[in-house]
Amino acid sequence: MATSLCVGAAVVLSLAPSLLPRSATVQAVATGLLAALGWAVAAAWRHRPWRGAGDDGRGRLPAAAVGTAASAAALIGADRWQGALRAAMDRPAIGPGYWLEVCSGAGALTLATALTAAAAAAVCRRLGRLRVAAVALTLTLATVTWLVPAAAGALDRSFTAANAAVDDALLQPVSTALSGSADSLSGWQTLGANGRKFVAGRAAPGAVRAYVGLDAAAGLDARVALAVRELERAGGLRRAAVVVAVPTGSGWIDGGAVAGFERRFGGDVATVGVQYSKAPSALTFLFGRRDAELSARALFDAVSARIGQLPVGDRPKLYVYGQSLGAVGASAIFRDGDDLRARSCGALYAGPPAGAVNTDGAVVLANASDPVVSWSPALLVRPPDLPRVRADAPVPPWLPVAGFVATTVDLLTALDAAPGHGHRYGADQGTALPDCAAPPTGGTLTAPASRG
Repeated sequence: MATSLCVGAAVVLSLAPSLLPRSATVQAVATGLLAALGWAVAAAWRHRPWRGAGDDGRGRLPAAAVGTAASAAALIGADRWQGALRAAMDRPAIGPGYWLEVCSGAGALTLATALTAAAAAAVCRRLGRLRVAAVALTLTLATVTWLVPAAAGALDRSFTAANAAVDDALLQPVSTALSGSADSLSGWQTLGANGRKFVAGRAAPGAVRAYVGLDAAAGLDARVALAVRELERAGGLRRAAVVVAVPTGSGWIDGGAVAGFERRFGGDVATVGVQYSKAPSALTFLFGRRDAELSARALFDAVSARIGQLPVGDRPKLYVYGQSLGAVGASAIFRDGDDLRARSCGALYAGPPAGAVNTDGAVVLANASDPVVSWSPALLVRPPDLPRVRADAPVPPWLPVAGFVATTVDLLTALDAAPGHGHRYGADQGTALPDCAAPPTGGTLTAPASRG
């Protein structure tokens, strides 16, 4: 009875309405792992020390019927929900083969996980508690003293190699207005993989793109100083506007946003960025978030100070932009909304992680379907606080625990959507920059959507 109820509940939980369309593979893995977890919970319940003699298995058939009916109802609801999401995001509809793949994949994963757990339990019983404890201690020590450092070193080498990789499809800039050109103080080879993508993108005539990679100079202060000199060399201080763009963890600046800036100002704009990490945003957010904040503050302060040295009539408008982890760094520049308005023409934060950004005074661009802007452990017990989102797709109702699980699964595919959905944003990032004559007051870009 416990198995039917626990596995059925786990399957229903895995089919809770999602923010994003799910592939059959992702849904199969989510359902399979949760069903295996339900199986484990049921097994623990069956072997509880206080189990009474009256537990004779009566009620198994009704429990199985309830679990099956609940799973079937959840599957029908999930099919309709996935259809609505795909229609809203112009994605192909799913067919019967989708659920056949989900059911077969989830069943195989659940069985494999359960068998593995059963085998491990059998080995533990044969070894005995003392030997199991000794093996666990040995494995823990080996993990801490060897495996973790080895893995960290391997990851660092991998990130370094990825950062240094040169994409032959990218052409080195020839315009003096772009970093990486022959006249640039920031050499092509030092820009890093994402820095090269930033400057090699199609820039609007007259636009300046200045970028300094990790390999360009040793230390944050040296990189920031180089970025200011590079911005000035490229003519950025003679443009109508300067945008301090805070990259994501690996140094990426969204080309769509930059294209939007250049469209917004008719090419009379300079965008400047400094790389502070070579690791992906998720890892940098967990272990190097302070690097993003320090880099953003240092670059903004240096650019602002240099602009302040210009004659009043010659000073360009100063803006700040950040997406995802970049938004975290960008928001750390300012104490509050008054500080933001006093020191800049405005700030734009796209897809900011939930609860990690002070949005006071800034324009926030967030998709209702973006799990990054709503995910937090608090989803277990309360709905997300989403005062400023644009309703790009149907918004699922929040349910305790289920909302957290569904959003966690959605994080896996947050970047798989087209611009305007999920954790993908387009050129409207740039065009959403406020006018300096009317500083932002924290208003919404579009009508808010509710998940509560």
